[in-house]
Amino acid sequence: MKKTALLFPGQGSQYVGMGKAFVEQSDEAAELFARAGSLCGLDFERLCFEGPLEELTRARNLQPALTLVNLACHQYLRQRLPDFVPSHVAGHSLGEYSALYAARVVSLEDTMRLVAKRGELMEREGRQHPGGMRAVLGLTVEEIDNILKDYSGGVVVVANHNCEKQVVISGDMQGLDDVAAICQDLGGRVIPLNVSVANHSPLVAGAVNDFAAFMADIVFNTPQVPVLFNATASPISEPDEIRAVMARQIASRVRWYEIIQTMVSDGVELFVELGPKSVLTGLMKKILPRKTSIVCVQADTPELIDKVCALISEN
Repeated sequence: MKKTALLFPGQGSQYVGMGKAFVEQSDEAAELFARAGSLCGLDFERLCFEGPLEELTRARNLQPALTLVNLACHQYLRQRLPDFVPSHVAGHSLGEYSALYAARVVSLEDTMRLVAKRGELMEREGRQHPGGMRAVLGLTVEEIDNILKDYSGGVVVVANHNCEKQVVISGDMQGLDDVAAICQDLGGRVIPLNVSVANHSPLVAGAVNDFAAFMADIVFNTPQVPVLFNATASPISEPDEIRAVMARQIASRVRWYEIIQTMVSDGVELFVELGPKSVLTGLMKKILPRKTSIVCVQADTPELIDKVCALISEN
């Protein structure tokens, strides 16, 4: 089998209809949706398959819904390749909870409980401390850090370091407007993101202690495969340390570029994005050199996962 890493997407990858093919084809997927719905008190088939997108995109709905679809993808892959063990797993922001489940750090029930609570708390913080996020293309994270070091207006931080010259900033409207203008003056391109919460910024830090208290009763296990964490860009194996890192992840920088570089250095041959859309696969194309033997694929339907299984099984 190829040395394979599993990547799980986060918020921004959702679409109405996600996960439907699994439920239509698999009794196990239908049971998964029903169990998750009972745990979270949500009708996930209606939310995911019918929307509307505005309702699906609410943080308290989206976080468990997107995680559930990621887990349905993972479930189908495991059914097809029961002996497959990935070399690494990682998830982008919210996707990190899917990675924890895939590494058997937390149970299915606790994974869904965690993301439902996280969504509830982050929606609360978004109402109390309005803000947003913007992608900056064409500038390095070092250049943006230097801008922020000299800036003293509104609240704004680097939220995601996605690839060498794609950085997401997060904060209040004044901070975003001011820093966006500076970035544009330096040749950067700024794209507003369709979110109402300033994720991974001080504006959501009020959720950290409440989430930590909620996690105190959740059982965390030692990962069965290495998980590269957003906040550290490195593996952690001690369960209590994982719990602490996941609490502060809400307001911490997502160090995605470093995570992928580490996996590449460790000899990963195949990257599989398990979940809706292909945001992470698109980033891989910007991170990897043009001439590389490393393969990156995305799968969020049974048919696409069948193709992934064939790739993984190649010698």
